[in-house]
Amino acid sequence: MSNDRDAETAFEEFLELWKRFLADSSAPGTVVVVEGERDRRSLRALGVAGPIVAVHRGRTLSGTAAELSAGNRRVILLTDWDTEGGHLAHRLKEFLAPEALALDLEYRRRLARVLRGELAHVEGLAGWARRNATRRGSSLEALLDLRDPPGGALPTE
Repeated sequence: MSNDRDAETAFEEFLELWKRFLADSSAPGTVVVVEGERDRRSLRALGVAGPIVAVHRGRTLSGTAAELSAGNRRVILLTDWDTEGGHLAHRLKEFLAPEALALDLEYRRRLARVLRGELAHVEGLAGWARRNATRRGSSLEALLDLRDPPGGALPTE
């Protein structure tokens, strides 16, 4: 970020977007897809209570896509904001396109814009948000209206 004002604006935009994400991800029939276990833990620490599926857990993408299409109506793809994450999101989109469900890449795109290149991996999102909340003299739980995050205390990194 070029200065503290830009960082403050980015964090405000993140908080607003993340509150909408928390509401949308908790809707019945919705599942969030991330790359790995550390990404899942980061989202739990940020208050995501609904189902989160990690892609990198020993299954093929086609197997993961079949699992996602069974019993879900909406899939929110939240892969990393690097080249590999972009390729994975594109491949998952191809596998899920023929299925009768809503595929949401909008949160991935909007978070990338809000973070402005400051963060490339979903696993670092909770630590980034926590550091920004601390700079404001507040807790992330208070700013997001979280009473007790499902993943326990927020990680420091």
